[in-house]
Amino acid sequence: MAENRVYLTKEGLQKLKDELHHMKAVQRPQISQDIADARAQGDLSENAEYDAAKEAQGLLEARIAKMETTISEARLVDDSKIDPSKAYILSTVKVKTLSNNTEQTYTLVSAEEADIFKGKISILSPIGKGLLGKSVGDVADISLPNGNTISLELLEITR
Repeated sequence: MAENRVYLTKEGLQKLKDELHHMKAVQRPQISQDIADARAQGDLSENAEYDAAKEAQGLLEARIAKMETTISEARLVDDSKIDPSKAYILSTVKVKTLSNNTEQTYTLVSAEEADIFKGKISILSPIGKGLLGKSVGDVADISLPNGNTISLELLEITR
């Protein structure tokens, strides 16, 4: 089986561990209590609360299993070993859209840490993939999911 490495910052890994702990320590016991409460109501064959609690339990257990896999496959990114002249994970890049001369600043992160509202885009997104390995002055022609193509000029790279 191929290894599916997930590259995370120290903060991103801690966030996942905290979320996993919350699911196990808070959500799992709450769902178990919900199941017990529903079971106490009697006939389980027509008990919608019981069915809903069992479904919630299944979904939570699936999320816990996925998170445990993600954490076990996680590799911490050591930005001291990344070429600072090229855009890679953890780079903050300033780009200019050539069609309208607007500028944007993004930080390239793993999919698990992406948050467009904070300017963090995944290296697996079309823009993230298009910028990886580029240097200042390079132009990335990026195909978007809607079929359009944008051209971004890389203006600046920082860590």
